[in-house]
Amino acid sequence: MKRIAIFVSGGGTNLQRIADYFASNREVEIVCVVSNNKDAYANQRAKNLGIPLLLVDKETFNSSKFTARMVSLDIDLIVLAGFLWLIPQSLIEAFPGKIINIHPALLPKYGGKGFYGHHVHEAVVAAHEKESGITIHYVNEKYDSGDIIFQAKVAISRNDSPDDVADKIHVLEQMNFPVVIENLLFEK
Repeated sequence: MKRIAIFVSGGGTNLQRIADYFASNREVEIVCVVSNNKDAYANQRAKNLGIPLLLVDKETFNSSKFTARMVSLDIDLIVLAGFLWLIPQSLIEAFPGKIINIHPALLPKYGGKGFYGHHVHEAVVAAHEKESGITIHYVNEKYDSGDIIFQAKVAISRNDSPDDVADKIHVLEQMNFPVVIENLLFEK
């Protein structure tokens, strides 16, 4: 049995897609959802899915007690699905090569602190990029700078708005994120 934890801050569409993808797989269990936003719709999704939800504030999240709790859950992979906080060094050390993130751009472009969600798509459009995409990468001590696991691209037309780009990126996320997670869990 492979055990994953999903960290969220927002709506939880990737959480929902991952849960749906693994719903009939008896070899994968989402053991908990960690949220840093008490108002995130992802929290309701976790409750609807029957997945234990852990709400954390910044002090708790950065504590050794939180890291110990994650270790006690015997987690094989921590998945950041729209989670906006920097991961503490203690958690990175406790789960080496076992924390991944999805970013809504083709890293190394449009990554780092402040580049999340709509901010990324606005920057892509403002720069008149011809393509964008998603990057799934390992997490290290800096925002969006860990080794790249997977990228998928999509064409951007000059008439695309940031919302249009967001829609295209969302399709890539939904299509690819659960498959990459599965491949990592089972080393395919």
